Amino acid sequence: MMFDHESLRTTIAARAGSVSTNDIAPVLVARALQGEECALTADGAVSVRTGAFTGRSPKDKFIVRDALTQDSVWWDNAGAMTPEHFDVLLNDAISALGGLGLFRQDLLAGADPEHQYGVTVLTPNAWHALFIRNLLIRPGEMVPAGAAPTDVTIVHVPHFQADPKRHGSRTDTVIALDMSRNIVVIAGTLYAGEIKKSVFSLFNFHAPQQGVLPMHCSANLGAEGEAALFFGLSGTGKTTLSNDPDRPLIGDDEHGWSADGVFNLEGGCYAKTVKLSADAEPEIFAATKRFGTVLENVVLDDAHVPNFDDISLTENTRAAYPINVLPAIAKGSVGGTPKTVVFLTADAFGVLPPIARLTPDQAVYHFLSGYTAKVAGTERGVTEPQATFSACFGAPFMPLHPTVYGDMLAEKLRASGASAWLINTGWTGGGYGVGKRIDIASTRRLLSAALNGDLDDVGMRTDELFGFEVPVAVAGVNSKLLTPRLTWADAAAYDRQAMHLAGLFRANFEKFGDAANAAPGPQMAQAAE
Repeated sequence: MMFDHESLRTTIAARAGSVSTNDIAPVLVARALQGEECALTADGAVSVRTGAFTGRSPKDKFIVRDALTQDSVWWDNAGAMTPEHFDVLLNDAISALGGLGLFRQDLLAGADPEHQYGVTVLTPNAWHALFIRNLLIRPGEMVPAGAAPTDVTIVHVPHFQADPKRHGSRTDTVIALDMSRNIVVIAGTLYAGEIKKSVFSLFNFHAPQQGVLPMHCSANLGAEGEAALFFGLSGTGKTTLSNDPDRPLIGDDEHGWSADGVFNLEGGCYAKTVKLSADAEPEIFAATKRFGTVLENVVLDDAHVPNFDDISLTENTRAAYPINVLPAIAKGSVGGTPKTVVFLTADAFGVLPPIARLTPDQAVYHFLSGYTAKVAGTERGVTEPQATFSACFGAPFMPLHPTVYGDMLAEKLRASGASAWLINTGWTGGGYGVGKRIDIASTRRLLSAALNGDLDDVGMRTDELFGFEVPVAVAGVNSKLLTPRLTWADAAAYDRQAMHLAGLFRANFEKFGDAANAAPGPQMAQAAE
């Protein structure tokens, strides 16, 4: 049976044992406890376990290949599912929800009423309903509803196992998106991040057609209302550095850049909590103590106090909470045209400077590269630093080819005149295991100088290998730190490591074909002379 949104929601409700619609947080907490889905922490947060899946399953994500998506989706980055397989999967998912008590949440995605989605999530679990209620925009709170938001329906059946032969999936876990109808089916995984990331994927597919650049980034506002964007992969400090009590937060994870400025897609934050402390990240730490916050895979002690240093279940421990629990947030979750764009990386090779100014072309290069590095011990089998590249700092959520987003960023940067910076929060004086992590105080000082315009007129040197400009001195920062080669005991070892990293950048960029030859990346030949 072919469904539109109204008939799909009506059919699911008719077959369900019951449907609880738009329950508020206290009701959902009570229902989750009643169903033994969770435990409460000593402070009243909801503690849940996600079983075998403690993170996303990107290889199990599929997009329906039809007339709309055939020639536009970046199929190298997404599995293809036939419309016929999707319809069978959807009908089987509906049957799997039959007779169950369901929780329905009708929410919004997109703080700009002109670019807004009306998202209905149907799930058998109260805690998943609470999770997505925390993370999307609750109608009537903070953000006005648009006149005609785009309909989205997410059918969440975590207990249902897909059949690869019957449904065209890879395994019994599947995240399937029909871009033409904006219907999503999620099956075989309890990991709640799949729900919110599906909304991102839909937005990232459709937004460019409306002239909106979708961005996997954080954003905040300066004293004069100027917006700043923070791109960065996990572990680079994106959430930490954008949460600044002196700069109201627009949003934590996904934004759109339209002709009118920046707007948050969400109404909450999904923060990593590994090694979280009140001293280093006081705002996030306080949010984990809030009633109704959802803590995923965080180990509790005997007194039900979270132990954020315990990663026995996973390093990917998370907290999901509404953005309005933070002390400094931007009104309406919107901001004007960005003045500053920051790309964050944690370079475990000890090569990149702690800050560098990028030209628009260099900014697009680093946007398309999306570089950071894993360090030894973070994953099984990782014994030395490993480069990680994720196009647009969010490749798994980018259905279109990265150059589509890169071209849009180039246009936005040139039209806005925004400055672009690369900030390294990784290692200096040597790679991981030899050098040391750049101290957070220096990073904050350099970031502040970039955001406040203090670096506009300072002396700069041009990095011979990467070509970007690096300040020679910044007040309050050890000038030696600004030239990484000087922090190494063995300069020749630095040169070898720098050439190695540059080679990794160039090898990664080769996937962009002809564009790689003209890219303003590392100049290997020049450096070798």
